[in-house]
Amino acid sequence: MAGKAAHKADALLALGAVELRDRLASGALTARELAGACLDRIARLEPEVQAFAYLDGEDVLAQADRLDERRRSGAPLGPLHGLPVALKDVIDTARMPTENGTVLDRGRVPLKDAALVAKLRGAGAIILGKTVSTELAYLAPSKTRNPRAPGRTPGGSSSGSAAAVAAGMVPLAVGTQTGGSVIRPAAYCGTVGFKPSFGAIPRTGVLVQSPTLDTVGVFAASVADAAMLAEVLCGHDPGDPATAPAPSPRMLDLAQAPPPVLPTLAFVRLPGHETADPDMRAAMDELAAALGERCFEAALPTAFDEAAAVRERINFAEMAKFYYGYEKRGWDQLAPETRAAIEAGKAVPARDYIAALDWPDVLYAGLEEVFERCDAILTAAAPGPAPEGYGSTGSSIFNGLFTLCGTPAVTLPAFQTGAGLPMGLQLVGRRGEDGRLLRTAAWLARELEALQSEDAE
Repeated sequence: MAGKAAHKADALLALGAVELRDRLASGALTARELAGACLDRIARLEPEVQAFAYLDGEDVLAQADRLDERRRSGAPLGPLHGLPVALKDVIDTARMPTENGTVLDRGRVPLKDAALVAKLRGAGAIILGKTVSTELAYLAPSKTRNPRAPGRTPGGSSSGSAAAVAAGMVPLAVGTQTGGSVIRPAAYCGTVGFKPSFGAIPRTGVLVQSPTLDTVGVFAASVADAAMLAEVLCGHDPGDPATAPAPSPRMLDLAQAPPPVLPTLAFVRLPGHETADPDMRAAMDELAAALGERCFEAALPTAFDEAAAVRERINFAEMAKFYYGYEKRGWDQLAPETRAAIEAGKAVPARDYIAALDWPDVLYAGLEEVFERCDAILTAAAPGPAPEGYGSTGSSIFNGLFTLCGTPAVTLPAFQTGAGLPMGLQLVGRRGEDGRLLRTAAWLARELEALQSEDAE
């Protein structure tokens, strides 16, 4: 009986978030059944994956029961009614621990939900639990393991969110990216990651590391699933000056719609491309060739060679400011990686920091020249598969540029090495054109499926 229950739970969770949403809305599936399936799979896989920092099964089922009662009463249902969502443990949740991946915040329980958590609750989502973050959302590796590549890093800093979705423990999860912490772990774990345009999702109530760069992103099994979650999270919040009053985006509709004309992609070899794994370089070259006239190669100006250093300068200088409290409370309890970044930030001259703040718009102007000729930029999401061992979270060399420029980016789990290790490609769009990027990503995902089917025949 236990085996049958596990099979039933796994089959249910394999449906995808959009399909689950529809079943929940129609009454064919109850929120309690879905929550129970998630808890069952977590119970089986969590000892190995270690994706969660906090999980209270009784609370999860209580949330589900309240939502089921709401549906029975005939009350209006939210767009995420009954869907479990896991949250990176740097996102405040009322009456639920948020420890920011550090012993210095052990036992911290916020009194108020982050703005995005309030949006989730209002949309009828179940807050499944808190996923593991690296220390203060930086580089010190976490306890989480890669469910798709045992013995290799899941990436960082949103390691728990990526691993939980990749392992099928939860259909949707939220993370953050300051360098490459959504796109990279999604690539390593073999799932979809979406980093929206800077300022699309409010960060009020989210750990502040670098306000010039910090961006909330999502993980899901498909582009449509990611679009559905991101659409609910987007919007203005007075507590986050990066957001602005604007009409609600229609990301899911666009992601599910066929493009009015076939998209054109610009294949860009980013700075550092020559150091990427040969399997990754070969896969990108083969894909660009297979896309034929739908893809052309474009080069970026030499100024982009400085982007990584500029992004790091901003990141470190702002870390030194916003992590000052942690420095004073427990310097010796911080990981060497975190201490080194804070020390580097304190050494950045004010003039260099202020000058670095001008770079995003300068670099974006260079990207705009490419966007004039394409629907999206195509590039690698990471230099290759997840690195072996747990001593590093991998390289964000192909992600930081787009975090710095504030452009939306999507990881598609497009490739595998000969050993079956996942590798991801990255699609990047214009600022503010998140829906269009998601539509292009969904189109490319279908093209990839067709190409793989041809290869299998």
